[in-house]
Amino acid sequence: MKDTTKEKLASLEQDISEKKGEFSLFGLFLREGAQDKWDILAAAPWLSADIKQGLKYLTDQILSRLDAEELLSISRIVILENGDPTLEAIHKAIQVKHGKVEVSNSNFSGVEITHACISTSSVIPTSG
Repeated sequence: MKDTTKEKLASLEQDISEKKGEFSLFGLFLREGAQDKWDILAAAPWLSADIKQGLKYLTDQILSRLDAEELLSISRIVILENGDPTLEAIHKAIQVKHGKVEVSNSNFSGVEITHACISTSSVIPTSG
């Protein structure tokens, strides 16, 4: 994936965080064998509150920022909720907030990842 696309998505993550609330995870993940089709993984309290509406909002924002060629490199958007083993594994391995961490040849809770570019991976304390 082009660096400009990664930068656009990192900027998008920051903009959405300011408008809707912080993400606990936002990043691009290339699964082993995915042939340059990246997944966007996201987790946020506002996404979990209404997954269907949150996914629509996130999709609309991505569509407004990426051109057709960039969109073709995205396979899917995956919303992870608190307690998901993959989310917990990523949080254990990577801590970053509005930055850029790239990892290669990793395994998160049984999911083989060839490459990942993560803008945010930070546990958000729950109020209780």
